[in-house]
Amino acid sequence: MTLELLASAPPDFDFVIGDWHVRHRRLKERLASCEDWLEFDGAMSTRKILGGFGNVEDNILRFPDQEVRAIALRSYDAATKQWSIWWLDGRFPGRLDVPVVGGFKDGVGTFLANDFHGNIPVTVRFIWRRIGPDELRWDQAFSTDDGKTWETNWIMTFHRHA
Repeated sequence: MTLELLASAPPDFDFVIGDWHVRHRRLKERLASCEDWLEFDGAMSTRKILGGFGNVEDNILRFPDQEVRAIALRSYDAATKQWSIWWLDGRFPGRLDVPVVGGFKDGVGTFLANDFHGNIPVTVRFIWRRIGPDELRWDQAFSTDDGKTWETNWIMTFHRHA
């Protein structure tokens, strides 16, 4: 079934719609001056919802020791012209992460939230960018000093399935 998209729906995340191979690069330890990265593959499929005012991203993360399912849920608030992004990880099925909120400028999406990493208060930053027609990049970083400095701790590079 194909539902009608609304003409007024924002096109900001149109570049992620479809099926993707994902290469993950994640710090083994966050906020610990760690320089060791864990690398693994995954897959992502994203489709529009809410008439185009949202989308849902279905993920498979193939960690070396386990395969994990997760989703990202995104919705657009036309009044504020901002997106909210929630993450739900299959390892913690009763908990949605605090949403990161933001928008796009010059084709780069920046989204922020105040959260905790363990007991440490952090500002979380997601950056979404289109590298080319069939390549995307997402970065996650944490700041413990209100955004003065950032530790990038997770990078995903996406290549569209042919």
